[in-house]
Amino acid sequence: MSKNITAQFKTTLGAFTLDVNLQLPGKGVTAIFGQSGSGKSTLLRCMTGLQRAEGVLHVNDALWQDANSFIPVHQRPLAYVFQEASLFAHLSVRRNMEYGYKRLAEHQRKLAFDQVVAWLGIGRLLDRAPDHLSGGEKQRVAIARALLTSPEILLMDEPLSALDQKSKNDILPYLEQLHDELSIPVLYVTHSADEVARLADHIVYMDAGRVITSGNMSETLARLDLPAYMGEEAGVILETVIAERDTQWQLLRVEFTGGSLWVRDTGLALGHKVRVRMLARDVSLALDKKTGTSIQNILQGVVEEIADDKHPGLALVRVRVGESPVLSRLTRRSVHELQLSVGKAIWVQVKSVAVLE
Repeated sequence: MSKNITAQFKTTLGAFTLDVNLQLPGKGVTAIFGQSGSGKSTLLRCMTGLQRAEGVLHVNDALWQDANSFIPVHQRPLAYVFQEASLFAHLSVRRNMEYGYKRLAEHQRKLAFDQVVAWLGIGRLLDRAPDHLSGGEKQRVAIARALLTSPEILLMDEPLSALDQKSKNDILPYLEQLHDELSIPVLYVTHSADEVARLADHIVYMDAGRVITSGNMSETLARLDLPAYMGEEAGVILETVIAERDTQWQLLRVEFTGGSLWVRDTGLALGHKVRVRMLARDVSLALDKKTGTSIQNILQGVVEEIADDKHPGLALVRVRVGESPVLSRLTRRSVHELQLSVGKAIWVQVKSVAVLE
């Protein structure tokens, strides 16, 4: 059986109905994204077995639930990280982490204690009591404790929502490290477009208990039906590699499957992989390649699709640049005056590119 997750659930809670049918990758980070009340947390609770629902759940090679069987939550090899860290107040950080770890036989331990400590950067915290940790530190310990139970899948329910912005900024690099290192699937519930951009490989967008769209991050974010939900956050994420450093102007040139972009120098080494975010509002289009402009990033592409935006005076245009999609938000007047149509060659002018770090 191929490594993937099949989740089919239908349940009604009062006036709310969850009705989903998903095929998710068995590795990497799947972001379950949507506004409050869209059903994200209910879906996770159904997957854990905390919420009993009619349906089917396969996790890689294992059947956890169908019409004839139901594995209870305590027998499902999963780990769940909540919005609050919920550490044992009477135990040190080390003993919190050892709580589940020591209950596993040695042959069941898939991750080494010291490796998890290094991934989450908590070596200096091991002898502290939870009361002497910041919010971000507590959540890092909670994630480490969850991983040390050697789960088949890690479920994270808005793990940063209770943190202030500084704590979020502090913990995100550690989550990115986990993204690179873990071989198990991670389902990450969030309503933050920034967390999706930095962490996700796959996206599930939910609204009113149903899946609006699900797929590979880059292509899904470039769908023209999704920006209507994302508003000013509409845009694309490009996976790039640092190819050149301009020390005079403190810039990096990053390459992707379609061209290259100049971005601010973040100090990373040549050859390093980095994600960049390009918002639709920062992308304009032109019929000819412009000169004498402050815009440094100009790419050649082909119009792939044009759609209505939320406001009747605006439109969203998807342009294919090599193998990569790019979104541009234009006025309807601009679309008319440029005579844009599917298949038309166009120049893409990128006013701003954010390096995700």
